[in-house]
Amino acid sequence: MERSLRSVPAPRSGRGGGVTTTMDVCVVACAELFRGDGEILASPMGSIPSLGARLARSTFEPDLLLSDGEATLLTGDGTPEGWIPYRAVFDVVAHGRRHVVMGANQIDRYGNQNISCIGSHAAPKRQLLGVRGAPGNTVNHRTSYWVPKHSPRSLDDVVEQTGFPLAIDEPTVTRLPTDEELELLSTLDPGNTRNA
Repeated sequence: MERSLRSVPAPRSGRGGGVTTTMDVCVVACAELFRGDGEILASPMGSIPSLGARLARSTFEPDLLLSDGEATLLTGDGTPEGWIPYRAVFDVVAHGRRHVVMGANQIDRYGNQNISCIGSHAAPKRQLLGVRGAPGNTVNHRTSYWVPKHSPRSLDDVVEQTGFPLAIDEPTVTRLPTDEELELLSTLDPGNTRNA
């Protein structure tokens, strides 16, 4: 499976004199992950993917179900609107009615992530979380990855260190947030934690 490299556009001034930040663009990119999902449980892990899911729910995916990560279903602004008993979560998990956004340390060409260790198993350089929900997520659900930190490497270094072909013809430019989305972000994230 080929993966496209994406680039982020330069910040711009928005309505009211504010500046669109890189994190605003990242939130919109995470929101776009949920486009077309309809009524499905969003399980974003991390503050930027969670804010993206809330933005999607507040704009183009009103039927998206948001969770607090446990059992409460939330509106786009984080207000509880329902509850799912823990026993029912496994029905959702087994039937693929969820879209998970996870972080990853290493991903192969099929979207499988390394969850055990980096380096040899006998003497790992870094121990990872191990088996949790990740295997079930990638088998049963739509799974997207959010990798918040990238090192400033050149394209040749990335290609050399990737074990599968990359689609690198012309990078796709992630779209800028609309004025409406920027206004919603100030409501959904009044403390501006996305830029902290």
